[in-house]
Amino acid sequence: MITMAVTRRMFGVLERVAPGPGAVLAERIWCSVPRGPVRPADPPGQRFTVTVHGRPVVAESWGDGPAVYLMHGWGGWRGQFQSFVAPLVAAGHRVVALDAPGHGDSAPGAYGRGRGLLTEFADALTEVTRIAGPAYAIVGHSAGGTATALAALDGLTAERLVLIAPMADPLAYTTDFARSLGFDERIRTRFLRRLERRVGRRTTELDVAGRATGRDDLPPLLVVHDYADKEVRYADGQAIVAAWPEAEGRWSNGLGHRRILRDPATVAAVVDYLTWSRVAQPVS
Repeated sequence: MITMAVTRRMFGVLERVAPGPGAVLAERIWCSVPRGPVRPADPPGQRFTVTVHGRPVVAESWGDGPAVYLMHGWGGWRGQFQSFVAPLVAAGHRVVALDAPGHGDSAPGAYGRGRGLLTEFADALTEVTRIAGPAYAIVGHSAGGTATALAALDGLTAERLVLIAPMADPLAYTTDFARSLGFDERIRTRFLRRLERRVGRRTTELDVAGRATGRDDLPPLLVVHDYADKEVRYADGQAIVAAWPEAEGRWSNGLGHRRILRDPATVAAVVDYLTWSRVAQPVS
């Protein structure tokens, strides 16, 4: 097993003498999807499959009514939103949760088994809504929240959005990534160019806060973020609220990055935001 110390030494050498191969390795690590336990929803919904870029994406639905779509985060799966399903169904919604390519029960994406791309989250969400019906609202967590915002910025319509622990700009995290692995700008700039070619988009197009600034055609938005989040800085959530034309924030302390999805107060606040007379209400 290669230790972090060995990895850092290796990248230090590659930074000096072979930044090209270093960029190849950095891209592979950046796009690697962590694998954890994938548990079925309880109770199970109606499972269906949608083809996205020639690959099957698995989704599941419960209830009837205006559709609320649930988009999990990096390394997650649709069952992570289980706490939201029953309250939303009880409030009169059809709930649809999907697994992004390379996650959960869905097939691997374009980069192959064990890897994923943020843009594939947005593409899968857009295609599932096209097949399963228009979105009344979309709730996204972490990278899934960022992908939800990007899909909306690209034209996916919904009456309301909720982003839980979203990244405002993934590019900012590549600096932290480089520092943690022990490489600098020679590898990082090449890694970013490789990533742009792979996803077919400039990294600036993934900047949610930057792209939302000055727009007046976006749906109302609630951002939920925890001050103790160690994976995505809560300042990202604040930046999105500041940039989005009609947005509000709900901030907690002590729930972290994932437990926030199981917190009863958080779930209730999100459901209330999506259901109170179908009109956005302030959440303190």
